[in-house]
Amino acid sequence: MFSILIPTFNNLNYLKLCLKSLSNNSVEEHEIIIHVNVGLDGTLDFVRMNNIKHTLTQENVGVCTAINIASKLSSKQYILYAHDDMYFCPGWDKHLLKEVNKIGHNNFYLSGTMIEPSSGHIIFNCGENIEKFNEKKLLLNYNNLNFYDHQGSHFAPHLVAKEMWNKVGGFSEEFNPGIGSDPDFNMKLWNQGVRIFKGLANFKVYHFGSVTTRKKDGFKQNRGDKTFLKKWGITIKFFKKYYLKSKSKYFGPLSDPKITLNYLFELMLCKIRKIFTI
Repeated sequence: MFSILIPTFNNLNYLKLCLKSLSNNSVEEHEIIIHVNVGLDGTLDFVRMNNIKHTLTQENVGVCTAINIASKLSSKQYILYAHDDMYFCPGWDKHLLKEVNKIGHNNFYLSGTMIEPSSGHIIFNCGENIEKFNEKKLLLNYNNLNFYDHQGSHFAPHLVAKEMWNKVGGFSEEFNPGIGSDPDFNMKLWNQGVRIFKGLANFKVYHFGSVTTRKKDGFKQNRGDKTFLKKWGITIKFFKKYYLKSKSKYFGPLSDPKITLNYLFELMLCKIRKIFTI
């Protein structure tokens, strides 16, 4: 069904849990492709022993480059990008497939609803790390943790058609190790005419809190917000507010931003900020 792309960087125990959730909680069979950054903690041996399709770099190349490399092995029509510190709740793919079939074309970006210990779409603590993870508590409660289909989500895990992935060139590698790459990807899709940016209430994952993207070994601290501003001339916050309508209930395909006084004023502030951004 889907090609599930997962970058990992010496994070074997989280990766095993992620793969366990995919194995136990998926309705359909999917193609899993791991990109192994370094893998000296046993990750490389693990994927080889279990015949898991994977790519490898000897150094940490960052999330964006890792996913771009892994995507070359994709053989499915749809690409799902996930982190290795995510646990997929039962039936996650059933809800995605239903939505894809309902849309009936490839101009979409579908994302999940994140359950996290202290933030996310739903705050519900089943453990702040893998050592404290209470899988039984999550499985007993996830179905009753209500949320709504939401507008303009730009968070992993997300699903796009491989056709659209290839059209926009995957992730932009100037955002390595990864911060800011998701809204940049959304902007590239927007420029290709995509207007369905929908987070599905019933596509739920438990997320330990960006264990993946916090690992920046080998990189200088990248200010993804500055990279985005210099590239697009607006801030991520502006893009989310006026384009993606983030944090609101899903009401249908988006339209171009309305040109109001507030829009023009905040756009001017973006332009001024860009001038002074080094």
